[in-house]
Amino acid sequence: MKLELPLLDVFGRGGSLKSSWYGDCLPSRDFPMLVDLHQQGRLDLAAFVTETIGLGDIEQAFARMHDGDVLRSVVVF
Repeated sequence: MKLELPLLDVFGRGGSLKSSWYGDCLPSRDFPMLVDLHQQGRLDLAAFVTETIGLGDIEQAFARMHDGDVLRSVVVF
């Protein structure tokens, strides 16, 4: 992929460029906020879980994730 920017327009006005891989998270800031949102009923954590699996199903879960059948599996004991 390529990104072309007019450098003077972006950086000449005090802009900046920051890369991020899979988003950006500062746990000390973000986790308490996410917990509060969940407790208020404004963040449905169950919507982020495709399936729950046991320890013995981990290999199959990775295969399903690789094939695009599931997004996120949560391991339960």
